[in-house]
Amino acid sequence: MNRIDLAARIDHTVLGPTTTLTDVDRLVSEAVDHGMNVCIPPCYVEATANQAPSTLTIATVIGFPHGQDTPEVKRKAAVDAWQAGADELDVVCNVGRLLAGEVDAVTDELAEIVAAVPIPVKVIIETALLDDEQKHAACKAAVEADAAMVKTSTGFADGGATIADVELMSAYLPVKASGGIGDYETAIEMIEAGAERIGASSGLNILSGAE
Repeated sequence: MNRIDLAARIDHTVLGPTTTLTDVDRLVSEAVDHGMNVCIPPCYVEATANQAPSTLTIATVIGFPHGQDTPEVKRKAAVDAWQAGADELDVVCNVGRLLAGEVDAVTDELAEIVAAVPIPVKVIIETALLDDEQKHAACKAAVEADAAMVKTSTGFADGGATIADVELMSAYLPVKASGGIGDYETAIEMIEAGAERIGASSGLNILSGAE
């Protein structure tokens, strides 16, 4: 895949607990220069949206990284992020409720968030914490909630994206593969498995392997 086409699929990401606005500004500059999107903490969305070119797609995270905020808090955070200038939202589903079999509660929460904003919502299902049956249930919940995409991982649990998970998830919705993708070869493997988007803090390194 050539560098221009690949760049458009990458959400260049900085979401660590020590992330500063300077870190975000650097990320944005790299993304703009190379044609990538960005995924940044909610607290920096407004400043970034006010300064970055309108062509830059800005994603942010909701309920990150554990997904255990109340539905009301997550819905309010989603609306705040959209009003601040976010173009897309990566929402962490409540894995604890999913593991407890409370799939309806997970679906209802996601549906409320999707209905509250007019921008695409990606649902992070944290695949490393789920078995295949639970992954199917999470994807079905995302479909029923009318989410735009499903995403493998936050990057804060043990394990990240795998080919098997991307193949499973892509049967339901477009997939954002995230977690442990640090080079061109791995990114291409994920895309060939069915990923539409790549989430990575190593966007520049991934692009360096492309033509």
